Amino acid sequence: MTMRPYHVFILGCVAALPAGGVARAEQATALPDIDVTASRPEQTPAAESRPLAEKTQALDDARANILPPLGVSAYSIGAAAIAQSPQGDNAPLNQVLLQAPGVSQDSAASGLFHVRNEHANAQYRVNGVMLPEGVSGFGVLLDTQFVGGVSLLTGALPAQFGLHTSGIIDVVSKNGAFDGGGSIGVYGGSHGTITPSFEYGGTSGQTQYFVTGSFLQSNLGIENTTPALNAIHDRNQLSKFFGYVSTILDDGSRLSFLTGSAVGTYQIPATPGQTTFPGVATLMPFSASYPSSAVAENQYEASLYNVLAWQKSMGALDFQVAYFSRYSALQFSPDAYGDLLYNGVASDVLRESFLNGVNADAAYRYNEAHTIRGGISASGEETYSRNASLVFATDADGNPYGSPFAAPVDKSAKFGWLLGAYIQDEWKISRQLTLNAGIRFDQMYQYVDANQFSPRISLTYAPLDGTSIHAGFARYFTPPSQALSAPVNLGLFANTTAAPANTESGSVLPERGSYVDVGIDQKVLPGLTLGVDGYLKWARDLLDDGQFGQALVLTAFNYAKGYNQGLEFKFNYEQGDFRAYGNLALAKQMATNVVSNQYLFDPDELAFISTHNVYTDHSQKLTASAGASYLWNGLRFSADMIYGSGLRAGFANTTTVAPYVQFNAGVMDELKFAPNMKPLTLRFDVVNLFDTIYQIRDGSGIGVFAPQYGPRRGFFIGISQKI
Repeated sequence: MTMRPYHVFILGCVAALPAGGVARAEQATALPDIDVTASRPEQTPAAESRPLAEKTQALDDARANILPPLGVSAYSIGAAAIAQSPQGDNAPLNQVLLQAPGVSQDSAASGLFHVRNEHANAQYRVNGVMLPEGVSGFGVLLDTQFVGGVSLLTGALPAQFGLHTSGIIDVVSKNGAFDGGGSIGVYGGSHGTITPSFEYGGTSGQTQYFVTGSFLQSNLGIENTTPALNAIHDRNQLSKFFGYVSTILDDGSRLSFLTGSAVGTYQIPATPGQTTFPGVATLMPFSASYPSSAVAENQYEASLYNVLAWQKSMGALDFQVAYFSRYSALQFSPDAYGDLLYNGVASDVLRESFLNGVNADAAYRYNEAHTIRGGISASGEETYSRNASLVFATDADGNPYGSPFAAPVDKSAKFGWLLGAYIQDEWKISRQLTLNAGIRFDQMYQYVDANQFSPRISLTYAPLDGTSIHAGFARYFTPPSQALSAPVNLGLFANTTAAPANTESGSVLPERGSYVDVGIDQKVLPGLTLGVDGYLKWARDLLDDGQFGQALVLTAFNYAKGYNQGLEFKFNYEQGDFRAYGNLALAKQMATNVVSNQYLFDPDELAFISTHNVYTDHSQKLTASAGASYLWNGLRFSADMIYGSGLRAGFANTTTVAPYVQFNAGVMDELKFAPNMKPLTLRFDVVNLFDTIYQIRDGSGIGVFAPQYGPRRGFFIGISQKI
């Protein structure tokens, strides 16, 4: 991986990656006042810390007022709800999000999860600041351990949310217990999994701080390509760190800084029984003694980010100004001999992205009926893409000959800009009815220059206590990921085994969509809430990503037109020591006519798509999740499940993989060996309780290169000591 001088700043701001123990902590920061569906424990600060706690809560409330999720479908999961699920905060954040309605599971190579059947169009925000998208890969940047609460916002979003809009993953970080302390521990078990981690937080004067770190090592880093219990060549190591510090200044404002990193190395699982590339075996010595199970590819990923924010309240005006930066890199290293033998090409792929940006958001309470909100954002990103390939020459009939050689290096560098601005008015027409209307403008200067004005409007109606109805319309403008849309010089691969079947290659375009969403949430009984939400989206230049080739790197392309529709049902129940939830989503996304990066497709498939509406590869008709936990005699028992009717497969996504269901279970206990000793937490979890063998992907379909299976049954034990 190459490093450039401007990387010094961000690398210097990120602390060294530590290894410590698995832990959980109570949530310290309340979530915004939205449709909360998961409880969270209240914090009781010591008397000397109470003034700081009150100031912090007031600023948290003010921040929530700056960026309220008005008129959206909101699903929130607090720190307590995470801890009370199987694996607790040892589960990756993408698995936690599967508890939310409309979130479907996918393989690591295809993005891990999808919100409402969209691909790679989710936006992460931490404490009200957007984390810019980096290079796609396997590592989930955010560690569940630092999450004080997470909300998934979907639907017709208000104007403050731009760019990636299929779902807003809104995270409130832990900010440290006011009484100080933390925990250390370790979690591990099946598949050679071990995860030491630590967390610690506290206060000093007007300053709060919180840090957490973990190190994961496993023999099941990426989904197994076979149904066997153990994958071939699938070891991974992943280090994560998160740090947060905030200081309340003398004028009542708050300065906060958060930093984080995720650095991982992955072995790419080998797939036995593959056939060699036509005509290559006779050109390579010892090919008969090199089975596909011996192919050893590897991938390295790094993501580093910093956010510095200043928040201020001045009477009727609340505002926040933030600077953010992110460095992201991915490098795929092939097995030169094995990839040439089985794929006809061995590509060493590098992608880097370095981004800096600022945003400013403000809310002004004009009077009791109107609150005016507005903001601006600007970010500059430099991306670098390099593909160094070993190939064979081909004759006029396309047959390989001779010895492998290095094709000219295909590389691309680009500095691009994303600019945005919005203004909107929250009008409280009556105590029961609120209208939120605004307009957003976005401008992109990347491989393609484009812009759009996007009106947004929503109504929220609460006719009865415990009833909330919302309806909204939004126009969306979604730029493609600059790192995934770099142009390819196809001429470099002419007359080689890397040459595509066609050479058409339109530029990747921004997606322009219109979105309608209507939903209702109703409190039926004490502790029980039911909800239903329906949506319809139609888009021009619908964005999609896929893995085209042996390198586990995504590439973007567009469909000329597409639509997405769905219906979601949810329930949440919490009473005393019992908690339960359930979600069911029916959805369909279809599109037609590929208009960019057409060379990625087989000519027959491309011709079929040009005249037919086809399902996108991540479209799943039926998705469900459910879970429950109960505290009995000090023991916390928990169970959850996920169900999928099957992602698309086959020629032009005309078939599906088989439906599946996976159950998980866990038990947790807290022990105190002395009255003045902090508790020791023990947990035991079983993933895939019934050892169900199922496929997430079968290796066919648009942009799918290899099969991927869900995890086989695994047993895991965790121990953590509060300090």
